[in-house]
Amino acid sequence: MTRFLPLLLLLLSPVASSPEDKLDSALEAGWKGKKVCELLYEDGQKRALRCTFPPGVGHERHFHPAHFGYILSGGTMRITDAGGERVSGSPASTNATWQSDGVTWHEAVNIGDTTAIYLIIEQK
Repeated sequence: MTRFLPLLLLLLSPVASSPEDKLDSALEAGWKGKKVCELLYEDGQKRALRCTFPPGVGHERHFHPAHFGYILSGGTMRITDAGGERVSGSPASTNATWQSDGVTWHEAVNIGDTTAIYLIIEQK
């Protein structure tokens, strides 16, 4: 019986999970207990979010699946991820777009004096 104990412990141990399993998505993550993104549309293949960041408001650590983004209203965001910290935009350009294969994790805060608004269309 004792020779099976290590195997039993291994089987009962939690399985390592991906960062996405531990973090909220952009929709679920908020800022100091308040939502910053609202669901505009969802079907079986995609969902559309509008995320609004007044000055001083951010987005707590979260992940993104593959997505397309559109800046409805530019702002200056400080973004922190595995690569470090950077400032995006001075301010980021209204009507700018980007495409991403996904983001394992990042967090952001609006350090500018204008409200930044993003449209994000995620693949499911």
